[in-house]
Amino acid sequence: MLVIIGYVVVCVSVFGGFALAGGHMGALFQPVELLMIGGGAGGAFFVGNSAKTIKATLKSIPSLFKGSKYSKDSYMELMALLYELLGKVRKEGLMAIEGDVENPHESPVFAKYPKILADHHVVEFLTDYLRIMVSGNLNAMEIENLMDVEIETHHHEALVPSHAIAKVGDGMPAFGIVAAVMGVVHTMESVGIPPAELGILIAHALVGTFLGILLAYGFVGPLAGLLEQKAEESTKMFQTIKVTLLANLNGYAPAMAVEFGRKALLSSERPGFAELEEHVKQKR
Repeated sequence: MLVIIGYVVVCVSVFGGFALAGGHMGALFQPVELLMIGGGAGGAFFVGNSAKTIKATLKSIPSLFKGSKYSKDSYMELMALLYELLGKVRKEGLMAIEGDVENPHESPVFAKYPKILADHHVVEFLTDYLRIMVSGNLNAMEIENLMDVEIETHHHEALVPSHAIAKVGDGMPAFGIVAAVMGVVHTMESVGIPPAELGILIAHALVGTFLGILLAYGFVGPLAGLLEQKAEESTKMFQTIKVTLLANLNGYAPAMAVEFGRKALLSSERPGFAELEEHVKQKR
C-alpha cells in the first residue's frame, strides 16, 4: 500500500508541478519513448541475469506491495515457541523434541504458532539446529560458526532480487538518453519543416531523458531499496533463533535464553520483558 501511495505522490508532485508551471501534459505522453526505455531496460535485465536470478526477482515483486510479515507479533510467537521447546528439553531431555523436529507440521507444539509454521525458511532453520543439538555431535562454538555461514548465505540470496532491480534502475537514465538521441535523429532528418513543428519534435525528444530519470529514481530504484530492507528483516529472524539457541547451549535456562533472543531484536519490534512473559504464559 505504501508503494502505491509513494508512486501517487511522485506523479502528483512531478506532473502537477509541470502543469502548474504552465506545461502542456500532452507533450509528456510519449508511448514510443516509454517502449524504448522500458523495452531496453527489460531486455538488459534478461541478458544480464541468470534464470535463477530472474525467477527470484519476479517472485519477489508481489511482496513489495504487501506489508512486512515480520512484526512484533511474529517475533513474540517465535520466542514463545523457542521457550516451549527449550522448556520441554529442560524437563524431559533432548530426545523429547525429536518428533517435533522431524515433523514440525504434525507437532502439537508448532501447531500453536501458525505464523512461524507458515514460514518454511524459519522452520527449516530452527529444526535443523535443534536436530543438531539432539544428535549432540557439535559444541556451541561449532554450531555458532555453522549458523553464521548459513545466515550469511541466506542474506546474500535474499539480496539478489534487490541488486538485479537496482541495476535495471541504474540503466534507465542511459536508455532515456538513447530514446532522446533517437528523437534528435528524427528531428534532424525533419529539418526544413516549419519551426513550430520542429520545436514539437525537439520537445518530444527531450521527454526521453526526463522519463528515463523519473522511472529510475522515482519508480524502480525505490523498489530495490525496499527489497533490501525486507531481506534485512528476514535475516533478523534467524539471528534471534541463533542467539537463543546458543544461550541455551551455554547453560542458560529457557527464560534467560529467550531474553537473549529478545535483546537481538530491533527496538521497533522488540516486546517488553513483561509483555513477552505474559504472551509466553498465554501460549503454554
